[in-house]
Amino acid sequence: MAAPWPYPAWVAHRGAGKLAPENTLAAFRLGAAHGYRMFECDVKLSADGVPFLLHDATLERTTNGRGPAGDKPWGELAQLDAGGWHSRAYAGEPLATLAGIARFCQANGLLLNIEIKPTPGTAAATGAAVADAAAALWAGQPVPPLLTSFEVDALQAAQAAQPALPRGLLLDALSTGWEQAAHGLACQVLVCRHSLWTAGLVQQAQALGLRMASYTVNDEAEAQRLRALGEHTVITDRVDLFAPSR
Repeated sequence: MAAPWPYPAWVAHRGAGKLAPENTLAAFRLGAAHGYRMFECDVKLSADGVPFLLHDATLERTTNGRGPAGDKPWGELAQLDAGGWHSRAYAGEPLATLAGIARFCQANGLLLNIEIKPTPGTAAATGAAVADAAAALWAGQPVPPLLTSFEVDALQAAQAAQPALPRGLLLDALSTGWEQAAHGLACQVLVCRHSLWTAGLVQQAQALGLRMASYTVNDEAEAQRLRALGEHTVITDRVDLFAPSR
């Protein structure tokens, strides 16, 4: 029998979806102000091994920096503006470290889904380092963070480093062998692009003992469809549209 699922039905994507600069502390604050108690974020490593929040491999889209983010030490990354691209109100917002987000979440009783987002070529090293950091930062907490990734190598390294932390496999397509990957990783949840979920996929996931989660759901009708299929957790940008139910 599957262990009780400790995570809520609604998760705020990258902090507050698109209402604030993604993956920043400002976005987490805004998502929390809308009543969300669990957040998804992307974590990679700086050149000197600091886990920090950023989705892209490069800095241009969401900061005033340039080039591959993983090539730069944290001291340089910490000086960047990660908010001005979004709007003038957030100009000067810095990049966030995983440690800083952990402090915010624990101070406010919030939960976290950490997507391991390695710089290309660093999947195993990033998976292990992020898992070790998460285990240390959440030591003694009642609910650990959920580690997810599209990259099997990253999840394998996280599993080897910190097997007690819960894991989820992310899929944007139903690639051959996903069942074997999820089973080998001892995943607790399958996190799919929302359009992939059908009654047939639900049966496959249930046969493997997997919980079901979706990204990124921003439409009321689609949210209702997924809930009817038995979805456990929905990740959304629309923290202003969906009131988290629990």
